[in-house]
Amino acid sequence: MRIGVPKETTLGERRVALVPESGKKLLQAGYEVAVEAGAGVAAGFPDAAFRDAGVVLESSQAAVLGSDLVLKVNAPEPHEVAAMRSGGIVLGSLMPLRNLGGVRALAERGVTSFSTDAIPRTTRAQAMDTLSSMANIAGYKGALLAAVELNKYFPMLMTAAGMVPPARVFVVGAAVAGLQAIATARRLGANVFATDVRPEVKEQIESVGAKYVGIELKEAASAGGGYAKELTEEDRARQRELLAAQCALSDVVITTALIGGVFAPKLITAAMVQGMRAGAVIVDLAADGGGNCELSQPGRTVTAHGVSILAPLNLAATMPLHASLLFSRNLTAFVQAFTRDKAFQLDFTDDIQQGAVITHDGEVKHARTRDALQKAGT
Repeated sequence: MRIGVPKETTLGERRVALVPESGKKLLQAGYEVAVEAGAGVAAGFPDAAFRDAGVVLESSQAAVLGSDLVLKVNAPEPHEVAAMRSGGIVLGSLMPLRNLGGVRALAERGVTSFSTDAIPRTTRAQAMDTLSSMANIAGYKGALLAAVELNKYFPMLMTAAGMVPPARVFVVGAAVAGLQAIATARRLGANVFATDVRPEVKEQIESVGAKYVGIELKEAASAGGGYAKELTEEDRARQRELLAAQCALSDVVITTALIGGVFAPKLITAAMVQGMRAGAVIVDLAADGGGNCELSQPGRTVTAHGVSILAPLNLAATMPLHASLLFSRNLTAFVQAFTRDKAFQLDFTDDIQQGAVITHDGEVKHARTRDALQKAGT
């Protein structure tokens, strides 16, 4: 069975779906592995490294896209789908609810697609979870961006001119990105506070060095699998009061909240931004899902009421070497888990495949995506 890895074509993307060490593992498992020439260069993996691992280099993108199993970082673009063969398989972080047109194209082409961001969050599936791997990078890089942008030190410093107090950082959301943002801000010496609508994460917040602040909810806000669901109107009102108070006290606000791991609720209002001190910084790590701040402009840094608002997109691509290494290991773990007789075996009775399959046999199998397509009328 042949595995193909194309060069990513999304604007600004520097990652590659397979690195040489993983290519070697898949070769040992009995696969043929082909990578488009130049696919790993931007991530720090030159063609020579793939060649040394025994991977075939192809000059033609079509040659790798026509493979039995295609590994991708992002959802395939229309010209890539057109080059895939009917009955082939594609595996990557497809973000189907954000790419409904792409999902429809894959179904019409007869491609079986698996999206790693839809993998159930179980112990067995942890090694395959690209969403968590990339969120970890985003949380780390987000805290660094905040420290660079802020007009004061993060740590408390004793100087000849007297003591400088530490910066106060407030993190909204304590899933993987939020916890890494907390840990990184703490390592930089900031005084960190954090909140999450799931009170059960209080212990996790405190374990990485932050002080938990929160409200007592009238209804549980956990959607299972480490995700949050939308709050009731009453709970939203109480949450807004908490957020406004914490934003006013903070030098840095880092937001990471996503509903169901996909779409970003608007949590930080323009009025909250106006209530922050001049020179404060907001880093909106939910920009890929639309942003948590009303004033965020995804992909841009803007200033409002004297506050810098950063809304970076695809932060994982700014650390392409380690992002590619982790992403590649996640995809390889998925492939190896279902390899039998030197080939990837479809098994929709398995909970991981059942949760991650998006399209198969000309149909959209993922229930939430199918519902979204019906609502969109496509």
